[in-house]
Amino acid sequence: MKKYKHIYADLEKVNRHIIIDSKNNNNEHRSHTCNTNRVLRFIRSYSDGCISNSRVINLSSAQGVKMSNAIVWFRNILRIHDNPLLDWAESSTEVNSVIPVYILEENWHSDEKTELGVNRLTFLLDSLLDLDRRLNEKYGANLLVFSGDAGGIIKSLVDTSDEKISWLLSDYCSEPKNRKELNEIKEKLSRKGVEIKIFSAVNTILDIEKITQRDGFKAPKSTKDMKKIFEENNVVNPDGYLSEGNLPIPKQVSSDFLLIDSLVKHKQVSKHYITSNEMRERNYQLRLDSGFDKSYFLGGETEALKRLKLKISDCPDYVSNFRKPKTFSTNEIDNLMEPSTTGLSAYISNGCLSVKMVWNECTKVRNPLDHSKPPESLHGQLMFREMFYLLSRHVENWDEDHGNSNCIPIDWGDYDEEKINAWESGKTGFPYIDSMMRQLDSTGWMHHLGRHAVSCFFTRGQLWQNWKYGRDIFQKKLVDSDWAVNNGNWLWLAGVAPFSMPYYRVYNPCPDNKSSLNVETKNADFIRYWVPELALFPSKYIFEPHLAPLEVQRESNCIIGRDYPLPIVERNESRKENITKFKLSNMLLKEK
Repeated sequence: MKKYKHIYADLEKVNRHIIIDSKNNNNEHRSHTCNTNRVLRFIRSYSDGCISNSRVINLSSAQGVKMSNAIVWFRNILRIHDNPLLDWAESSTEVNSVIPVYILEENWHSDEKTELGVNRLTFLLDSLLDLDRRLNEKYGANLLVFSGDAGGIIKSLVDTSDEKISWLLSDYCSEPKNRKELNEIKEKLSRKGVEIKIFSAVNTILDIEKITQRDGFKAPKSTKDMKKIFEENNVVNPDGYLSEGNLPIPKQVSSDFLLIDSLVKHKQVSKHYITSNEMRERNYQLRLDSGFDKSYFLGGETEALKRLKLKISDCPDYVSNFRKPKTFSTNEIDNLMEPSTTGLSAYISNGCLSVKMVWNECTKVRNPLDHSKPPESLHGQLMFREMFYLLSRHVENWDEDHGNSNCIPIDWGDYDEEKINAWESGKTGFPYIDSMMRQLDSTGWMHHLGRHAVSCFFTRGQLWQNWKYGRDIFQKKLVDSDWAVNNGNWLWLAGVAPFSMPYYRVYNPCPDNKSSLNVETKNADFIRYWVPELALFPSKYIFEPHLAPLEVQRESNCIIGRDYPLPIVERNESRKENITKFKLSNMLLKEK
């Protein structure tokens, strides 16, 4: 009897794969399924005869045979390509099957309480539904989505599995609260004998933990510093490809459907369980309320791979000549919703698209003899992202304005609700700023130069507000919201970081055709689209409509101060005042 136990377990695993394949109407596998079932029935009947009299047991739970299931906790990786968690589960002898899990915040269904803005949430729900579909099509598996406290939910899954869950696999996340959460979960599960494996460099190119915790690590401040780090760690081969390339999609991943079914039906787990239909209904209602015409970026791995092909794989000249500062902040002229950049940031930040795949695809299609270089190139932009990840892990209080070695604690003005609300809602009286903020509110996205302009305006430029207030609004609304990068960008644009531009270099919120913000000014269609109050305004006045003669305002059906707000500050005076305040605050800090 003993020698048949491992055969039974292996055949059960094989049978699951074959049954999954047969669902796809592949006739070739149907006879194999029947033959495998006959062997299984033979072993069951034989083993039953070896056990005393009428006692029948499930061999998978018999003494000496343990079916090992692993929870695959998708945290910041919502894809099956370049997925080291699934890759390890497929090749490991330690695991028989996986339980794919994602955990939403508890208040995901509440507009008032959720930490996610509408666009962030719809993008996430798109991505989860897409991942569930791809897991099902490829492996016959389903993504189990829960909401609530991650530690409590994972513990409940383990507790109710009757010791059938022996592994937890997850991706590394560098944000402090995520590291703390995982450490607490590790402590709880280790007492239960559950093995935990965390995979590094899943959503980054570099192993952030390994590099930042190494003796002698020096925080980078520029692309030059990042090049050195890449070289020291042999990140890139001489041919430009990453030394550790992106992984292929696993061919076979098994799931124990009986176990999964019993888990989601258990009262301790079911109260946290979210069905696909619930997510679809919530997603549809959110898009219905906000307007389907504004839902430009659809989430998910499927969309990510389409956009990668559209913007990178099929565009070698675009990749070779790409220079980020030269791209238009007002999007494509013939499609005002389409970014002049790749538009891949949301897919990378949400883990729908592997950053390693993006790097290697850029290397593959660019002209090897003539292409743009970092920091302006696409590779340079990915290196900037890695820099912010390294800094966010290395610098204590990365998201604070005090106790942060990368932040000058400037004495900003008191919280001004009126100014902040006008900025957030796109009603400052500065059409370029307002068009960018309205685009953010409607789509969850904004060109990086637009982000430069509105962040500078909010802080040292015109409003003199603490950068953290603007950061929080971006964090909630951006579909490419990323804790490390968002904080890094705000530190940079507020002029308070070692890597910031000089604080006295302030963007003009009323740009002309020579502005470094790269604005289309001839027709100004971007402004007309997002600020329809000014749709009939002559381009000559559209960036400073309050300067238009009253007769022009009447002819344009927009009286400034009535139909569109007057500027909330005088831009030149506020700029001069703020530069003086910044300089004085900095001097006082140095004297302490």
